[in-house]
Amino acid sequence: MTEPTRLSKRLIELVGCSRREAELFIEGGWVTVDGEVIDEPQFKVDTQSVVLDPEAKADAPEPVTILLHQPAKIDAESALQLITPGTLSDEHRFGKRPLKGHFLRLSPISTLQANASGLMVFSQDWKILRKLTDDRSKIEQEYVVEISGEMAPHGLNRLTHGLTYKGKDLPPVKASWQNENRLRFAMKNPQPGIIALLCEAVGLKVVSIRRIRIGGVSMGKLTEGQWRYLSSKEKF
Repeated sequence: MTEPTRLSKRLIELVGCSRREAELFIEGGWVTVDGEVIDEPQFKVDTQSVVLDPEAKADAPEPVTILLHQPAKIDAESALQLITPGTLSDEHRFGKRPLKGHFLRLSPISTLQANASGLMVFSQDWKILRKLTDDRSKIEQEYVVEISGEMAPHGLNRLTHGLTYKGKDLPPVKASWQNENRLRFAMKNPQPGIIALLCEAVGLKVVSIRRIRIGGVSMGKLTEGQWRYLSSKEKF
């Protein structure tokens, strides 16, 4: 019987590549063991069939950005635990293959309002991190807010032009009715608790808040607790 050996070493023996190339092939998801993609160079193999994809490229994997429909009342650290291969949205199980490396070194960006659910961004890409951090005051966010109560006269107009409530100046926002129980708010860099204050100022009480868009990126049809990859065509 042969002793189990590292997958990277077996690949070197099979194709004559360098150790670094073997690691890049494996980490890029180009290598299968008995038909299953394995992206860990240290994975041990013995008599299994190891195959390198003919289209394989020895390039470092591109950093990924993940969009999660985060449930309400959990923090970013807890939300990160929800991101696994099994919670990838069924609608988005095409194109990019989930690799173990995609779930490492993910940084949360653009924190949700208190008790809100909806679009949360986790990224490995420093360019995305910098964009959403440095330009946060310029990037519009959109929320769907379920409310109860009766809006004060000219409430939408007051929200649009800005108002004062309990001695606090509230910023003007884009507000519109989605239906009789839901409002849409669009605003830049909303401060914690501002949506609840805006609603209270016009006689409404917040039942729930859900973020559906950041800049040019919408959450889409993700169900709560599921995620998808940010596509190369989407820009914040």
